[in-house]
Amino acid sequence: MAMNFLACDREQPFLMPPDPRDWLPEDHLAWFLLASVEQMDLSTFYDSYRVDGWGRAAFEPSMMVSLLLYAYARGERSSRGIERKCVEDVAYRVIAAQQKPDHATIARFRARHEDALSELFSSVLGLCKQAGLVKVGVIAIDGTKVHANASHHCNLDYEQLAKEILKEAGEIDAAEDELYGDARGDELPEHLRTSEGRRVALREAKQKLEHERAKNGSARAETAAEAAGVKIELDAQVIVARGEGRDGWLREARRQLDEHRRREAKPIARSRAERLLQAERRLQQDLAVERHANEAYEHYRTHGRDTQGRRLSRPPRPYEPPESPAGKINTTDPDSRNVKTPRSYTQGYNAQAVVNEEQIVLAAEVSASSPDFGHLEPMVKATKRELQAIGVKATPGVAVADSGYWNEEQMDNVVANEHVQVLIPPDAGKRNTPRPGWDGGRYTSMRDALQSDYGGGLYRRRKAMVEPVFAQTKHNRRINQFQRRGRSAVRSEWRLITATHNLLKLHKHQIAAAGA
Repeated sequence: MAMNFLACDREQPFLMPPDPRDWLPEDHLAWFLLASVEQMDLSTFYDSYRVDGWGRAAFEPSMMVSLLLYAYARGERSSRGIERKCVEDVAYRVIAAQQKPDHATIARFRARHEDALSELFSSVLGLCKQAGLVKVGVIAIDGTKVHANASHHCNLDYEQLAKEILKEAGEIDAAEDELYGDARGDELPEHLRTSEGRRVALREAKQKLEHERAKNGSARAETAAEAAGVKIELDAQVIVARGEGRDGWLREARRQLDEHRRREAKPIARSRAERLLQAERRLQQDLAVERHANEAYEHYRTHGRDTQGRRLSRPPRPYEPPESPAGKINTTDPDSRNVKTPRSYTQGYNAQAVVNEEQIVLAAEVSASSPDFGHLEPMVKATKRELQAIGVKATPGVAVADSGYWNEEQMDNVVANEHVQVLIPPDAGKRNTPRPGWDGGRYTSMRDALQSDYGGGLYRRRKAMVEPVFAQTKHNRRINQFQRRGRSAVRSEWRLITATHNLLKLHKHQIAAAGA
């Protein structure tokens, strides 16, 4: 008796339905994403393209946005992987409309529209609001360490950095010697060695420059104005720290420098030689800031007065900053830091998120600071900005966070200025007794609030709210490392990651609502 198998004929000319809409079920994530993108305002993407029709045709921005959102939702962030999926995966082919953008196009689109992709977070949050998922009674704040696109082995001190710069320069000289031989390398090409050839080349170059100047004149003027403004603002910074002595002044100066770098957010150069020079300049800036802080502190101690108008009694102890910069910097991603994780240290960033009880991310930011200390107030303010942007007038009632966010000054500011109650345990749970000096006053009242049925019940929701978001992102979707480099690029990527998390939650919510 013959065996009974289903036919497997690979020479069959056509097996799929002629209409791509029949390739996927109606409730597939791809259709949901396409419908969601249709409701988003993508004018920022379109505004960056020419309107005169010149140049090579570009891929439709709405298609590229849908493609990136679907890829990130599925945990695929490699531009080469996305290119491969556009050939092999039916859902990707439906989204791309049978087009196959190559990996360079995908990577350039992601870099070119960095800010616009970051703002997709607000657009997705607006869609969640329409579905009734943006509830702000209780919010949970937490951070997770995400590995940077860099290795901790690339952290170099100033002496090692100088050796690498000299080595890189030597390799460039050797390559030029091999390329040019005995020639200098700056000789004119053949067509420029005659006066007639130079006149023709100069005329063509001037025409190109005039065309580019007419096209980009306003943008260049705006860029120059912004650069001048940044320089003036940096020079006008004043270090003021009346407590904690010289160390307090130094910390304040470093904070101002880090804030300036955060606002500036320059892209990381692709060339290793440029990155080495950029890292060297940063170490020199750190040393200059230390010297400036030291001078400001000594001037204050010499000429300053106390709260009663009396001169300070004792002059400062003599201190000389080091001759060469101290500390280390990463030569692959200078913005990244060696941050502490529960098990060890990793070269990365501290990715912050604010989540509600529906596990919808309400705010997402990235910091280069390893501890969560100091992020409570900025994240509450970021949450209120995001809610205002989508038209939500309600204010979060209670913010819960773990003990790493204990900062008395920020807790007071959040309660007084933002009108949000705070539940943060003063103890990390690693000690059987309170820390020395952490008794009475605010510490005791917070412990009493957390031990009550109401306060304890609110705080116990924290893990169920925020921890699954990080678990689904880092474990289920395998997003445990950033693909791009630099603080601005990493922030854009983190907001895109959390936006796709919200889209997945919204998709499941709609499926459940349709089934009910």
